[in-house]
Amino acid sequence: MSPGFRPGPGSPVGARFDLVDHHGVRVDNATYRGRYALVFFGFTHCAMVCPRALGKLSAALDGLGPAAEQFRPLYVTVDPERDTPEVMKAFLERSYPRFTGLTGTAEQIDAAKGEFRVFARRTEDPDGLEPYVVPHSAITYVLDRSGGFRTHFTDALEADEVAARLAAVLDAEA
Repeated sequence: MSPGFRPGPGSPVGARFDLVDHHGVRVDNATYRGRYALVFFGFTHCAMVCPRALGKLSAALDGLGPAAEQFRPLYVTVDPERDTPEVMKAFLERSYPRFTGLTGTAEQIDAAKGEFRVFARRTEDPDGLEPYVVPHSAITYVLDRSGGFRTHFTDALEADEVAARLAAVLDAEA
């Protein structure tokens, strides 16, 4: 889908969620109205995909300069058992301070995953380093200023390409 895509009633992504942010405050997709939201699903014990994606998204936002303030980056856990608000806050403040972590009950997370069509499944850690891992899809979703799905992009893009796509979202609004 192009950055200018505007979903209709049959959009493949619902983009609704009802979760708790890393400050312990209940949030939903309407909470971030007025700004674009970047939504990425992952977990704090992720060894490779999440650090790479969060780093890339952080670099892309840095590349936008002051325009980055129009985006609210959100990191939604797929591992609510371990990722409490306190764990999410410590993890993000240490390495990805632009992001707000979102968590909730297993049911709330499952509902959000369903809305965004996210794949994530708890499985045994093949390396035996963790009690379990949660392989998951690596897609960044962009919500428009009213909290609805605008577009998405895969983890295959480099930071400069992500920045260009985010700039195109802003340009389409102008």
